[in-house]
Amino acid sequence: MAGEESTVLLEALEGLTLEDFQDFKKKLPHVDSKEGWNIHRDELEKFTHPSTLIRFMHNSYGEAAAVDIAIGLFEEMNQKHLAEKILDEKVKEYKQKYREHVAREFLQYREVNSWLGENLSVSDRYTNLTIARRSWNQHGDEPGDVSPDTVTTQTLFEPSKDGQLQRITVLVGATGMGKTMTIRKVMMDWVEGTLCTQFDYVFCIDCKELSFSKEVSMVDLISKCCPQQRTPAGRILGNPEKILFIFDSFEVLGLPLSQPKDELSTDPTEAKPLETTLLSLLKRKVLPESSVLIAMRPTALKSLGQCLEGEHYVEILGFATAAREEYFHRYFGNNNKADVAFRFTRGNEVLYSLCVIPIMSWTVCTILEQELFKRNHLLACSKTTTQMILFYLSWLTKHRVSNAWWNLQQFLHKLCSLAADGIWKHKVLFEEKEIEDQGLNQPELLSLFLNEKGLEKGTDHGNVYSFSHLHLQEFFAAMFYVLEDQEEMLSDSRILAKDVNMLLESYHTFRMDLNVTVRLLFGLVNPQSVEYADEGIGCRISLRPREDLLRWLQTRHRDLCHPRTGMTVEDLDTFHFLFETNEESFVQGVLGRFTGIALQGAKLTLYDQVALCFCIKQWAGLLSVTLRSCSFHQQHRRQEPAKGFPWLRYTHLTSACCQDLTVALGTSTCLEELDLSFSAGLRDDGVTLLCEGLQHSSCQLQVLRLGSCSLTGACCQALVAWLGHSHSLKCLDLTDTELGAGALLLLRQLRHHNCTLQTLGLSTSTLSKDALQELVALQALKPNLKVTDLLEHEAPETGAMARLTFQRSVWAGRGATVQGRKGLPSCQAAPPHTRSLC
Repeated sequence: MAGEESTVLLEALEGLTLEDFQDFKKKLPHVDSKEGWNIHRDELEKFTHPSTLIRFMHNSYGEAAAVDIAIGLFEEMNQKHLAEKILDEKVKEYKQKYREHVAREFLQYREVNSWLGENLSVSDRYTNLTIARRSWNQHGDEPGDVSPDTVTTQTLFEPSKDGQLQRITVLVGATGMGKTMTIRKVMMDWVEGTLCTQFDYVFCIDCKELSFSKEVSMVDLISKCCPQQRTPAGRILGNPEKILFIFDSFEVLGLPLSQPKDELSTDPTEAKPLETTLLSLLKRKVLPESSVLIAMRPTALKSLGQCLEGEHYVEILGFATAAREEYFHRYFGNNNKADVAFRFTRGNEVLYSLCVIPIMSWTVCTILEQELFKRNHLLACSKTTTQMILFYLSWLTKHRVSNAWWNLQQFLHKLCSLAADGIWKHKVLFEEKEIEDQGLNQPELLSLFLNEKGLEKGTDHGNVYSFSHLHLQEFFAAMFYVLEDQEEMLSDSRILAKDVNMLLESYHTFRMDLNVTVRLLFGLVNPQSVEYADEGIGCRISLRPREDLLRWLQTRHRDLCHPRTGMTVEDLDTFHFLFETNEESFVQGVLGRFTGIALQGAKLTLYDQVALCFCIKQWAGLLSVTLRSCSFHQQHRRQEPAKGFPWLRYTHLTSACCQDLTVALGTSTCLEELDLSFSAGLRDDGVTLLCEGLQHSSCQLQVLRLGSCSLTGACCQALVAWLGHSHSLKCLDLTDTELGAGALLLLRQLRHHNCTLQTLGLSTSTLSKDALQELVALQALKPNLKVTDLLEHEAPETGAMARLTFQRSVWAGRGATVQGRKGLPSCQAAPPHTRSLC
């Protein structure tokens, strides 16, 4: 027995008169105890002091039973004030024990991908969700636009605007939206005393375990939540207004709550059929002053709403923008990796949008963590958007579906047909009749993929359904075109024709809204996706559409290309389609028809850059890369404040993007000129990263322009190391750069006879006396080395031009006919007899 209870019992016995103490000992042998054995009267004669008597009772009955026996004897002796005092202390101590029990049960949990024995803390991982108050028939909103009528776990149980206490709250959320995690957060906040302080007890009941029960009482339900399933039920139930019941996954019970099998009960100790006991609680017949929180999917709201009155509904809408980034940082626990993973995801509109679903954020983080662990960068990321969605669906079905596997396959085929039909008709809401006609009215499976929304009460219409996210509808629509047909569906006249070419032509000509569906279609014909779909969700994908997709990409740019310049790729979509296939032979089969890239005005996110670099690596015949007025975006970087980037006036290219760019440079054998001039955000560490890739033996770069990039002498060590390895570089432009002592280091490296540099762009006015002397000696040693200010006529114009955000970047290779900067024509564009290096 705990110390406090021992102390109170000792004080009670010590406070008795000698006559009452003897009376207590006389009654003790007649106690019928199941916990121990009856004490013989003669044994008690030797215990003349309360402390020795208590110790003997402990040894005979056990500590907990000894207290209960003492309470009973005090009541029998009409010493009720002593019994109440011990009971109060017993309940007080039990409250503490129960909180400790809850902390053990809910503080830590295991995720599907966690290492053996690794537990995660709820407080470390939980990220605030957007939760909106609404009536049960309201249609949900996207969490990006948070309405003023939103709540958090901290305000979930506060009185309504009119001051009314909400006795019953229904927490609605689609699969994977974070209902269970929210409940864990509520339980832990209650344990820590920061939430639900008005409740002495919060009992969380997992309905998946409760579904096996037949007849239960409210006391039984409470006992299931308690340590050793023992609880002082009488004292707890004596204050029902201080009790909160939480039911998680309520929909799995599948109970006909509107038609109880028995009369409703008012006695919390009376065992009744499960649905009767629950309905008694919800109808406020038993423990009417208690509070209830029900967490459930939307699909069961209709039947629940028929038996509730005075309740209010809140719906989890997922992660808002800031919460998505916060979740990535909580997941990784490492700011650098979290930054890279989040920027990669933020750059992919489809993935980023899907990350509104918490379980999808978990999926993306899980996969990107594996990639970062293996490679420390995401350029060679082998998990495309398609494969990430397949990973998500595999998790969803394996952990949420109890139906037969074959039933799931039939359901998914019909679901894909519904999705494709909706995409063609610009339709995202489906009536109940459409669901029934498609054979999709299977509640357990339906709730995994579609949200059910009730219409206004009193109308004759049924409910309407929508996919839990538009991009999931687009994914299933894409899967419709590649699924192997099932025999029983071949003769169904309602099924759309699987005409891949019609889909591609429609997208190319007038249906740009089909972009996501087309992109995911490319991802589904990847052999890895085929294998994963078969193993993960049991769907067989046909590779027959591959040839149609290959032919379409080879010919779609034909009408845009000019005979003199060769065939060039002029849109980012092509690179994303190819990256989604993630198959080298397919990429090479498409790009073998093209010789160059020509993008203009593109805002390249990190995901765009990864897709572009992936394609460049597989592109043996690439002769030129031209990026005119393009910017390299690195969203939401958690680095130094804006003042540390002299405000990025002319460019968005930063050092961070060089990590992935470096890999591409290290594998390119055709790239000859790289112009990064006026990239103010490049910085010294960006140049250091570039030099790592430039030192690769396959790199044949001849011209590198880094003029006016706000560099310092700190980058010279990396440049010197690269120059010691390079046998192809002819021109290096470092104009408008104060190199300080680094200039001396660089000029001394150029003395070496194996250095092939012919032109050096340098602002001599910034050189120190020692550097100028070294420059004189260098020119005497190598009179053919041209050192000049290459940017003296090249500063960006003032006025309107200075206010533009742009990237002046040109990569030119053999055969390119692109112009360089004003007054500085590209050496590759000049005719042979007038060609100069810079």
